[in-house]
Amino acid sequence: LSLTLPSLNSKTSSTMKQFTLNNCFSNELLKNDVFVSQNRAKSVRLSLNKRTIKRNASVAKTTGSTNQEKLSYDDLVGYLASGCKPKENWRIGTEHEKFGFMKDDLKPMTYKEIEQLLEGLQNRFGWEPMIEGGYVIGVKQAGQSVTLEPGGQFELSGAPLPTLHQTCAEVNSHLYQVKSIAEEIGVAFLGLGFNPKWSVEETPIMPKGRYQVMRNYMPKVGSMGLDMMFRTCTVQVNLDFESEEDMVEKFRVSLALQPIATALFANSPFKDGKPNGLVSYRSHVWTDTDNARTGDLPWVFESGMGFARYVDWVLDVPMYFVYRNGEYIDATGLSFRDWMEGKLDVLPGEYPTLDDWEAHLTTAFPEVRLKRFLEMRGADSGPWRQICALPAFWVGLIYDDIAQKEALELINDWTAEERAALKKGVSTLGLKTPFRDQTVLDIARRCIEISEGGLKRRGNGEESFLRELKNIAKSGMSPADEMLHR
Repeated sequence: LSLTLPSLNSKTSSTMKQFTLNNCFSNELLKNDVFVSQNRAKSVRLSLNKRTIKRNASVAKTTGSTNQEKLSYDDLVGYLASGCKPKENWRIGTEHEKFGFMKDDLKPMTYKEIEQLLEGLQNRFGWEPMIEGGYVIGVKQAGQSVTLEPGGQFELSGAPLPTLHQTCAEVNSHLYQVKSIAEEIGVAFLGLGFNPKWSVEETPIMPKGRYQVMRNYMPKVGSMGLDMMFRTCTVQVNLDFESEEDMVEKFRVSLALQPIATALFANSPFKDGKPNGLVSYRSHVWTDTDNARTGDLPWVFESGMGFARYVDWVLDVPMYFVYRNGEYIDATGLSFRDWMEGKLDVLPGEYPTLDDWEAHLTTAFPEVRLKRFLEMRGADSGPWRQICALPAFWVGLIYDDIAQKEALELINDWTAEERAALKKGVSTLGLKTPFRDQTVLDIARRCIEISEGGLKRRGNGEESFLRELKNIAKSGMSPADEMLHR
């Protein structure tokens, strides 16, 4: 899902190109040591102008060619910087996952049923198939895609859309299409953050090469990696930024407040058929999945944060794979930094492409992930009526200047230790998690107030999408609390 500028090998307007190069590394930003140095900014500009970010990766992916131009560090920084967009071009991209199961025996749907669903979307609604290894592994249409997570979790990745009304209409259209097919084959869907019934061993494995590599590697680096792959579902939103300065502000707000979203949307209190003692077991799973690629990134709040700092971190995230000639080559534990020097054991003498870098960015799993947009990744999946509330919450907070300033003021004096305690606490206590002289519920109410103000100032009548969250804030009970109370 791309919420950014068109690919830089396409014919973008000179105005947009000039905005991308100059606004991300403006003179105003260069005066502040929080952002990249002037020499670095000039270097990135020169690199971008020289290459126009050439995408030789399509050649490398299909032929394995090693003749592509060698990437530089500045190309990696410039790739992220190319996401800067003027505010009028900001978009909203909503993604959500759900568990499918057979209504007759309550067992998980297998690839057989998934294939029927995907074929139905093609034949009835005009979606185009996505093929890997002879298997249909997803469908796409008009900027949207429906894909499979490792255990068959069914995911809609929405198109980048201007308003919450449009992204919610997209969700409702997807629901109608999928339900009309699912009912005929005896399938139903469950909106929870963690699978309440089936073990990893009972969960079918999807025919995707990437997931096979990850499945073999996960137990080596954490105790709950397979649970993450096969038993979790989330809802997330992807949002744009205007400049490096704006990206840093949005990153800090969303990272600090991610535990608040986790508490509001907490919806995974069951495991193996019984209560698991937490309200968001999905959030807990991330605490021991693979600490080299997860976490709350305390350095985001330090001086020096910018595109380059994030690149430095991702370069040190161990690799999973390399995609060549239609196959995933196991590169688990290897170094992307070494590959930049042509020193990757599984592809000796070959260098990475921008598509390889783009793929590597997707193997980092922080609570907020930076690509050419920001991904909010802290919420459990839930019932349909709550899916639209997640993008509404974040759009209201960081797509309005006043709201973003208010949110920054709210979190400005929180310490790294307090942020870490929040992240840990909400998995178990949710809205009841203590913070200073109050609770997360108090912070959540303030965040919803700020978000509602931001949505009202957008002038699109979008504040109604916060209704579900306002009800939660009023009752003090998350979806998990409600289920446990029953």
